[in-house]
Amino acid sequence: MHIQINTDKNISGNEAVTQSVKEILDHVLARFAGQITRLEVHLSDENSASKSGIIDKRCLLEARLAGREPVSVSDLELTIEQSVTGAAHKMVSLLGSELGKLGKR
Repeated sequence: MHIQINTDKNISGNEAVTQSVKEILDHVLARFAGQITRLEVHLSDENSASKSGIIDKRCLLEARLAGREPVSVSDLELTIEQSVTGAAHKMVSLLGSELGKLGKR
């Protein structure tokens, strides 16, 4: 599973953030690692760095599965780590449902 991380101008895409995001995704999505060919992660701060203390960190995950159309989910939380974790759990639910219909769990 190749993970590609994209950030907006308000989110630092430094090595620590990248490593943290990859660790969360590898752990939560481990069950589907064989079916996901690429996972695109889009991190953004909806209200910019000038406003703090509100739930404005967004994670959009787009999973590309071999031979299937991409699927995506998003989550909005207080921190990047929380939004990545929330989106990853939503992706697990979506993939479980989608692949379960095909008998590929």
